[in-house]
Amino acid sequence: SARHCPWKMNQLPLKSPVASPVSESTNSRVEALDNLSMDSFWLEVENIKQSAEAEQEECSLADVKTQEEGEAEAEWLQDAGLSELLGDPASDKDNLVLLSTLTKTQAAAVQRRLDTYSRSRRRKNKHPVRDVRDIFGVGSSEDTAAEKEESSPDPLWHNLRTSNTQRKTQDYSCTVRNPGKEEVFNMDVAYSEQAAVLLKGSFLSETRKLKDGNALIRFKIPKGRLGVTRIGDLSAQDMKKIPTLALIELTALCDILGFELKRNKAAKLKTTEKRLFGVPLNTLLENDQKLLPNTKVPLLLQALLSCLEKRGLETEGILRVSGSQTRIKSLEQKLERDFYSGLFRWDEVHQNDVSGLLKRFIRELPAPLLTAEYLPAFAAVQNIPDLKQRLQALNLLILILPEPNRNTLKALLEFLSKVVARENNNKMNLWNVSTVMAPNLFMHKGLPNKIPEGKEKQLAEGAADVVRMMIHYQDLLWTVSSFLVAQVRKLNESNSKRYQFCDKRIKNLLRKIHADKDKVEKNQGEPSKIVKVHASLLLKDSLEVHLNNATKVADVLRQFQKNLCQNGWNIVNTVNLLKCNNSVECTNLLLYEVGGNIGEHCLDPDTYLLDLYHINPHAEWIIKQNPSYPRMF
Repeated sequence: SARHCPWKMNQLPLKSPVASPVSESTNSRVEALDNLSMDSFWLEVENIKQSAEAEQEECSLADVKTQEEGEAEAEWLQDAGLSELLGDPASDKDNLVLLSTLTKTQAAAVQRRLDTYSRSRRRKNKHPVRDVRDIFGVGSSEDTAAEKEESSPDPLWHNLRTSNTQRKTQDYSCTVRNPGKEEVFNMDVAYSEQAAVLLKGSFLSETRKLKDGNALIRFKIPKGRLGVTRIGDLSAQDMKKIPTLALIELTALCDILGFELKRNKAAKLKTTEKRLFGVPLNTLLENDQKLLPNTKVPLLLQALLSCLEKRGLETEGILRVSGSQTRIKSLEQKLERDFYSGLFRWDEVHQNDVSGLLKRFIRELPAPLLTAEYLPAFAAVQNIPDLKQRLQALNLLILILPEPNRNTLKALLEFLSKVVARENNNKMNLWNVSTVMAPNLFMHKGLPNKIPEGKEKQLAEGAADVVRMMIHYQDLLWTVSSFLVAQVRKLNESNSKRYQFCDKRIKNLLRKIHADKDKVEKNQGEPSKIVKVHASLLLKDSLEVHLNNATKVADVLRQFQKNLCQNGWNIVNTVNLLKCNNSVECTNLLLYEVGGNIGEHCLDPDTYLLDLYHINPHAEWIIKQNPSYPRMF
């Protein structure tokens, strides 16, 4: 039935058909999953198909058109913030600033796309685009690569050219570095640079097979001296820079791994007269924010998840056991009529019908929750043999998602984690939940059906495995890598200090950039510093803090708490700061870095402040109340 259903499971093709380690590793994962029942997956597909056929719904997304040669590269350069390279002089300065932050592998990825686009334009005899030499001061990447091989022993550049050849013999199966132990997930160095280093090595490896959820490897993000940054810790202004940087990094990572990053072309959404189901996320949030400002997740989805958390987590087979399609359709109509008026009676709805409404809400979005553009890339993560690199790609994809999609996905995954946590009662383990939810996330009626013959089982299990990774590793995936935060700082700094692009070779340009990076943030002559910490929304006074190499954010918050309770400072808003017992908890307070080379940054309690001061000496530090902490009114 899956081959004939009007829904597509997207797959990202490999760049080369000879990439045998990928297919071998994928087959090994599929074989390891053979003992895990996929009945729930295919039952869900059949339910989706029957629902669509009963209503005879039309596609809400236009069919994705095949892009002509060069169009994908042009769109990529625009999305990567490099439209000036296509001949748009208006964004020249911004392009130069962005290019100044790139690593070697990222710069190589940009140049490959620009070269491909330039060749396609020349073949069409159109007006030539701006030559890459105008920006980098070099010839085409082919010429540059040849010169590099003759004049420079740079092993990274050599590996970039010879990676496809090496990949035929290099074993890229999942490496078990510390069997049975927690593994380190490095976010300080760009993922593509890490992959390039692995490519140069010859690591003995064994296939890490997928078993049950308990066998999934545990990863730990090592906290550097600047702490860890989560999605939501950065200001909206700085977060707008992250998707561009993440797209460039994801492309560079795919280049190193030998995958072609293909994206669907964004399609125009058809309008609907409905107010809840089948409405774009942006429209839903705009309407919801008129009722409840600062709403980040659609109110309907919040209500569905809340109802299931209260009455459905203990229900056996929740999500898997479908409610009546007739009742679900009737409930949808009642919600459209009564939801915003508050007249809808949630207590009268059966849990299985609510779970049906939840899945229907996700499916009925006019564009996939994972977006039409990047759905193929999410599905293709299954083809990356190494688990850590699969998670790296997923982390970047989640950062690329538009904010409404990312927030909605996070709310869904947090709920699914709660379902898995009650496995003993509801009989829904991690794999069961993943197989049920995968069709709702990876199949969309607005995308054409192109499932390769004989690949249904492999694609189904792969999609379920991607959902399983997103549920199990969501804390890791919702982290902003330190190297991306550093690039954001560099972008902000470069607004006032722009590099002069006059080098004759791209390697000289990159050498200059990285030399500048090595100079900054290393003020060894200042082992201590006295700074002022402000809390203007809470106090009229500021706190003087003596920083040394051991001073952390948590220490400052404790000092602030102590002075607040002992010295009788003038509290501006006692109600919001104090708990019922008139004591102040550090968990109620957060320290923010504001200004300098960052917009606003909520700091990890384990951040070493003297190191941060050296990174950003012009910032102000402000204590604020934790917005997620319960307020006492």
